[in-house]
Amino acid sequence: MPSSPAAAAPRLRIATPDDAAAIRDIYAPSITDSVISFEAVVPSTAEMRSRISSTLAGTPWLVCERAGAVVGYAYASKHQARAAYQWSADASVYVSAAARRLGAGRSLYTALFTLIRLQGYRAVHAGITLPNAASVGLHEAFGFVPIGVYPKVGYKHGAWHPVGWWQLELAPRDGAPEPILPWPALLEAAGETVARALETAAHSSSSMK
Repeated sequence: MPSSPAAAAPRLRIATPDDAAAIRDIYAPSITDSVISFEAVVPSTAEMRSRISSTLAGTPWLVCERAGAVVGYAYASKHQARAAYQWSADASVYVSAAARRLGAGRSLYTALFTLIRLQGYRAVHAGITLPNAASVGLHEAFGFVPIGVYPKVGYKHGAWHPVGWWQLELAPRDGAPEPILPWPALLEAAGETVARALETAAHSSSSMK
């Protein structure tokens, strides 16, 4: 039997609002103990439930489980609200301290990028508070390239911090793109494809160990 949730085989699935408390617990140290997140107050479980529900109306929110416990999550969101930005997404991934370096972040991102590519997104972006060598390394391993830095853009924990931006091209950006397929519509039209993407990404993470 596995000695801990982190040691068990991973399972990827779509998040539900019932995951809010576990997701909140994973996210909280990025607010209270670091400048990874520029939020100042840990959101309530109710607020996290609302965020999950609103995200899933348009883009995927995924969780990684080990031994039935949520140890990481990733989600995509619109890069900007105005119409011409609609083919560009942002992505975020968070993993619990106990499950780091076990491939959870990589498997979550592998599945997430497959799914938003199926929706029709052409590029995905990540904003990283600098310095953060681990996050930069993860994103660049996926092929993200640096596209700019906002110097001293946020003040937290007594200091000003820069944020770097990275971009990954998901599909060629030439010609007129088809409209983005909302996440619920993709699930309805290609549920088996979504399930295979989650299973394949989880398996790839497990085989890394």
